[in-house]
Amino acid sequence: MSTHRDAKGRPIVAVTGLGVVTSLGQGKDANWEALTAGRSGIHRIERFPIDGLRTTIAGTVDFLFDEPFTAPELSEKLATLAAEEAVTQSGLGEAGAFPGELFMAVPPVEIEWPQRQELAGEIEGDADYDGLLRAAATHKYKAMHELFLFGGVADHIADRFGTKGSPISLSTACSSGATAIQMGVEAIRRGETQAALCIGTDGSVHAEALIRFSLLSALSTQNEPAEAAAKPFSKNRDGFVMGEGAGALVLEDYDHALARGATILGIVAGCGERGDGFHRTRSSPDGKPAILAMQDALADAGLTPADIDYINAHGTSTPENDKMEAMSCTAVFGERMAELPISSNKSMIGHTLTAAGAVEAVFSFLTIAKGRIPPTINYTQPDAAIPLDVVPNVARDAKVRTVISNSFGFGGQNTCLVLAAAPEAA
Repeated sequence: MSTHRDAKGRPIVAVTGLGVVTSLGQGKDANWEALTAGRSGIHRIERFPIDGLRTTIAGTVDFLFDEPFTAPELSEKLATLAAEEAVTQSGLGEAGAFPGELFMAVPPVEIEWPQRQELAGEIEGDADYDGLLRAAATHKYKAMHELFLFGGVADHIADRFGTKGSPISLSTACSSGATAIQMGVEAIRRGETQAALCIGTDGSVHAEALIRFSLLSALSTQNEPAEAAAKPFSKNRDGFVMGEGAGALVLEDYDHALARGATILGIVAGCGERGDGFHRTRSSPDGKPAILAMQDALADAGLTPADIDYINAHGTSTPENDKMEAMSCTAVFGERMAELPISSNKSMIGHTLTAAGAVEAVFSFLTIAKGRIPPTINYTQPDAAIPLDVVPNVARDAKVRTVISNSFGFGGQNTCLVLAAAPEAA
């Protein structure tokens, strides 16, 4: 019987392991050093030809691998590295037997152009999409077919770490990583598992993805200098920069963690999720779903806006999203927004899409542990319509006990997490 309960009588959800990989480096130490130094991992793309592309930059993770991979392959490799770090820190999962469930945010997958071209050569007559899928399902292309099956990455991670039950794959756009954490929290609160491995991963920077986002006018075209392109909340922002990475968290029932002598890094105190379906890509202009998601997360945590010390912004650097997030935060936090620090690490790592919510949760817990807030870099032209304390350009020392981390996705999918120091540390 759990003895540590929250205000609603539910098991407290502890965090005992964190892992991360981004364009800034592999592991918590490398990422934290670069983040707080205000360094950018965004650079000119060298992985594939960029001739004719409007956007030629990204926060790719090229320093770890010598060969090119498809998006599912790279997503799996990044997830593996982040999970290894988190599981090792937690002390769970020895000999590949993690004593809990897997909740994994992965990018939506489909056969990419090079594979389609290969398959098209095997089809007689018109090479329509259905024909490509049928060809991919043949014995000759069984490996390719399995590679692009949604859920395949999670299956491989589950096998590697020996998680229990059926691995859960999910994709809720840019809120996916946060949703994976929320599902782990809910499973522990319900008593379905005493531990959960929650991962968000995305390795989908390729030409097709760049073109698709460009057609939506979502990407920055300020390619020179690459490191200055992502500028959340600045007046001259013009779009987001794609990034790659993975974040992993080991969650546990607080009493389960205490009983085995684990070091508790913090708690996931609350989760809030709202959807609106206003538009396939645009945010609801009144900010209502984002406002409700933040309010729901606070209510779930049993906290008020006055209890939050820092906002880890979604902060994509698109004209519309940044304005909507600023307006929504002001609606929730009121006059406090004039002094409440809010910063966006996407200014340095780009938008890691499916991974973003998990990556930023890891950074939030590091902020709590280190007492230092990462900056929003490239903030040289303040936007009078967004009068926020964005921790401009230089990291700031501060006592941070409670963070709200925002993740707002295409299609009106909004997830917010309230992350806090462990009770003893509070």
